[in-house]
Amino acid sequence: MHLHVIFQKSPSSEIHEFSELARACGVRVSRIITARRDSPDSRYFVGEGKAMELATIVKDSGVGLVLCSQDLSPVQQRNLEKLLCVRVIDRTALILDIFAQRARSFEGKLQVELAQLSHLSSRLVRGWTHLERQKGGIGLRGPGETQLETDRRLIGTRIKQIKLRLDKVKKRRHQSTQSRKKAMLSTVAIVGYTNAGKSTLFNEMTGGNVYCEDQLFATLDTTVGSLVVNGENPILLTDTVGFVRDFAAKLN
Repeated sequence: MHLHVIFQKSPSSEIHEFSELARACGVRVSRIITARRDSPDSRYFVGEGKAMELATIVKDSGVGLVLCSQDLSPVQQRNLEKLLCVRVIDRTALILDIFAQRARSFEGKLQVELAQLSHLSSRLVRGWTHLERQKGGIGLRGPGETQLETDRRLIGTRIKQIKLRLDKVKKRRHQSTQSRKKAMLSTVAIVGYTNAGKSTLFNEMTGGNVYCEDQLFATLDTTVGSLVVNGENPILLTDTVGFVRDFAAKLN
């Protein structure tokens, strides 16, 4: 089931976009529920009345997953899951899941894992508040608190490892860029919204075979091809990852 929360004047294209994101992730949307809010509710994101309505719908329809078209705080997500008794996935987590499915290159997989771990680390904050009173005192450390600290440490360690690997990849890419500059090769990038036809255009112009499909984020890895115009020096044409509304800033 897809929950779409509307703030101010939200165009119907936003509902269509999020439905397409769900489809790209392999989720069949059985129902779309909309809610109008001037600002998010601190407890459920939607109002308590709408949250209770959702709980009734989920129970009666047997829905196993609720997708929210907006980003949820860890507390809001936890409260909704407790009320609805099903998994609740917000916008960022859904897109990152798509990225995890589609990334093929070594660098792409590292970038996706880094984004997922960064997002997950925020979900661990105050996840075991019912055990906080057990802090301190020999023999009084609760297992929940210990597990939370362990999870944080493991995630932090993995994030550092990924960043080090990405730094090495960036250095190699920089060397390749310098080599192209010395060879006086021009580079042109095809940029635009996801599923706008960038890869199809790239294949037509370069004779490449980049995967093309009518879905959001069909390809996630940057591809470079050669294009010769009027017998001049070849131009390096780059097929880039597409844009999507309100997401690029979250990964920076």
